[in-house]
Amino acid sequence: MCVRDSIARSGVNRAVTTIDVGSSAPATFVAERGSRVPRCTDPEFLNTVLRLCAKHGIGLIIPTIDTELAVYAAASEKFARIGVTVCISDLPAVQICCNKLATHEWLVASGFPTVRQTDLHSALLDPSGWPLPLIVKPYNGSASIGVRRIQTRLELEALAQTSDGCIVQEIAAGREFTINVYVNRSGECICAIPHWRMEVRAGEVSKGITVKDCRLIDLARAVAEALPGAYGPLNIQCFMDESGTVRIIEVNARFGGGYPLAHRAGGRFTDWLLAELDGKRLSYCDDWIDDLAMLRYDEAVFVSGSMVRT
Repeated sequence: MCVRDSIARSGVNRAVTTIDVGSSAPATFVAERGSRVPRCTDPEFLNTVLRLCAKHGIGLIIPTIDTELAVYAAASEKFARIGVTVCISDLPAVQICCNKLATHEWLVASGFPTVRQTDLHSALLDPSGWPLPLIVKPYNGSASIGVRRIQTRLELEALAQTSDGCIVQEIAAGREFTINVYVNRSGECICAIPHWRMEVRAGEVSKGITVKDCRLIDLARAVAEALPGAYGPLNIQCFMDESGTVRIIEVNARFGGGYPLAHRAGGRFTDWLLAELDGKRLSYCDDWIDDLAMLRYDEAVFVSGSMVRT
């Protein structure tokens, strides 16, 4: 809906096309056009999307799912050759963001504050160095799927026997924040909007409040501009304790689930994507609304059952 809002504001006649592997995605029924495609891991995925772009005159692709980011980043030149801009950072940045091992190594090497991190077996071998409780999560997970708060060594031992590809993190103190940032085509972070994640459901913020805190804003800008080849929307998740100490836990190279709050506050990233598509130069934006709350609720889309059974 943010994209459609930006199209209406731009005054340019554009349409929104969605793609999905199934026929029941709600966005399919609120866009002007929807198409089914293979999964992004399927060898035919890219060719299918390229054909759809050529057929419908698509000029901009906005990936939103973690698993498809690297696929689009690796193929961005293919899309560019047919006149399609993919809203995606360069592959090195995507590879850093989509792998929590790589994210942690990059944050440490770059001198950014983060939590301590290790693997399951190392945590088990050094109980005094890794006191409970701890956070365990898949190294390539998203939307909080598979994230667990471990309270006992028995839980940790069971996970070590049954779960591969997990990382262990110390629990960061303080409030959790997401910082939505926008990086323009020149690699400059022109906007950073933190919000306090008051309440989270299924990995996405359900209640949040924008917070104009220079410590969070300056850190987010530094991270975004240090990422190699960052472009477009990113979001940075972190904790800040009562002393003002910040610890970054994740960096995502895509729109965050809480982006509508930043959009409503004045960080209109989708406006800026369309403006850059039209060749316009963007300026720094810091006049967004502080202390704006977003309180989410479910909304239904009603269509004929025959449209979603296939």
